[in-house]
Amino acid sequence: MTTLEHLRIRGYRRLYDVDLSMKPFSVLIGTNGSGKTSFLEVLSLLSASCNAQMSARVSELGGIGDILTRDKATAIELKVSSPVQGQKPLDYELRLEPRGQGYWIQHEALTQARGHPAPFKHIEAENGNVRYFDTRVSKLAQPDWTLNPLETALSQVPKMFHEPEELRQTLAGPAFYASLNVGPRSPVRLPQQMRPASLPGSQGEDLVSCLYSLRENDPDRFEVLEDTLASAFPDFERLAFPPAAAGMLSMTWKDRNYSRSMYMHQLSEGTLRFLWLATLLGSRDLPPITLLDEPEVSLHPELQSLLVELMREASSRSQIIVATHSDRLVRFLTPEELLVVETEDGSARLTWADTMQIDDWLADYSLDELWRTRHLGALA
Repeated sequence: MTTLEHLRIRGYRRLYDVDLSMKPFSVLIGTNGSGKTSFLEVLSLLSASCNAQMSARVSELGGIGDILTRDKATAIELKVSSPVQGQKPLDYELRLEPRGQGYWIQHEALTQARGHPAPFKHIEAENGNVRYFDTRVSKLAQPDWTLNPLETALSQVPKMFHEPEELRQTLAGPAFYASLNVGPRSPVRLPQQMRPASLPGSQGEDLVSCLYSLRENDPDRFEVLEDTLASAFPDFERLAFPPAAAGMLSMTWKDRNYSRSMYMHQLSEGTLRFLWLATLLGSRDLPPITLLDEPEVSLHPELQSLLVELMREASSRSQIIVATHSDRLVRFLTPEELLVVETEDGSARLTWADTMQIDDWLADYSLDELWRTRHLGALA
């Protein structure tokens, strides 16, 4: 599994100067407006840049003028490092600068140290002059086709070795899951079109298909999921999938207290959200990076404890990055998993809790108590 080992961010909203080692499972906690969502946005921007969709994403975010650190930054600089088995990490750098009402890519590079004084260059681009390593001539060469200057070279030139393409696919593929819509007519409450699905969808639009496929094709994993639901809801018995119409499936939830099963539209918000999250995190087909924004919404503290265990288990298959402002969720984390986000002089500061001087405090207080009483920030 290709992951991110290190992330450097300069000039993006409150993330004026962030230099961070990454972990398989990390939970960002901070107050509203501290920079948690901006951190997830940076990864979504990198994803768009690797799918040749950066121009559209920058526009969605309000334009480069809106995402530059206010009154401080003149450019956005991003650098990621990704480990390569048996070799030195790959390093990718990107610098965007304003130009008129838009932006331009002032610098881009994909390099790898290989025991020589200078790193090996897969891609090098300066001021619009793009070169990539061409194995036909064994050196950097200019493309002989027209490139879109508003999109990255990483998304447009061939990668002559499989590791750079793996990195592009990793950066291109993060799945972002925010609050699940559980309104009366939301997709997760209605019968769904039967189709192949290994993930439940960002709004649960494929939840029924995903669970049905899991039951038919991977019964052992489906049994694990039902065991998880039984741990979360002691009266739960089983899931079933009655047909609703041609090509359409419903899903029912059997509770031992009732003679009749309940359909999706009859389940509580918390039950639906936990079922959606448990299905997502239990999938064998999670992307290399999974982003979760406030997954604890509507979940009882006991369900949050189970949720943390599910995220930990999933982090062996996907790099799990979570944003929250819930001290209840923090209660079930270890300091190694908690990333504290605070603002100082208008800029965000990100600190791993296990690097703070909190060992003596943890003898008497839990992590959530230290956060709630603001001791974590004071000890950074």
